[in-house]
Amino acid sequence: MKWLFASIVVLTLSAFTMTMNNSTIHQFKVKSIDGKTIDFSQFKGKKILVVNVASKCGYTRQYDGLQKLYQQYQQKLVIVGFPANNFGSQEPGSNDDIQDFCKKNFGVTFPLAAKSDVIGDNTNEVYQWLCNKSKNGVLDATIRWNFNKFLLDENGKLIAYFPSQTEPTSEEITKHLK
Repeated sequence: MKWLFASIVVLTLSAFTMTMNNSTIHQFKVKSIDGKTIDFSQFKGKKILVVNVASKCGYTRQYDGLQKLYQQYQQKLVIVGFPANNFGSQEPGSNDDIQDFCKKNFGVTFPLAAKSDVIGDNTNEVYQWLCNKSKNGVLDATIRWNFNKFLLDENGKLIAYFPSQTEPTSEEITKHLK
């Protein structure tokens, strides 16, 4: 009987571990900046670069590199920007203001989520998953500023994290796209 109980416990723990390790970004749907839905399951088969963005940051110029990266690799990469006002109040505008700014100044065509928090008590569910090893199975990350980048593989698994200063078109990122 002890053997049977021990076997059940091991099988249950194995199933739990497999469930945790099978968690992917494809499970999420978020509101887009234009009020529609971004369904991450639509991106199966492509790498995904998730970036927390802000319009009035010293790194805002990275929108240009993100757009270039998106255009160059759009057959195998999607970029999703998450506008957030968490750092220095550098994203104070409305969703409409942000969308207009991105199109007018950088020609952004990649998907943008609706403005939300990427840190704190109201962190959106995607960033809760991205920043928590117990959820993503890979790493814990602390977002300290705008333009942090998370790269996910074609199966929705987290493969790399890049801090703000890593340029979107850097070899550190593009080596994963070739």
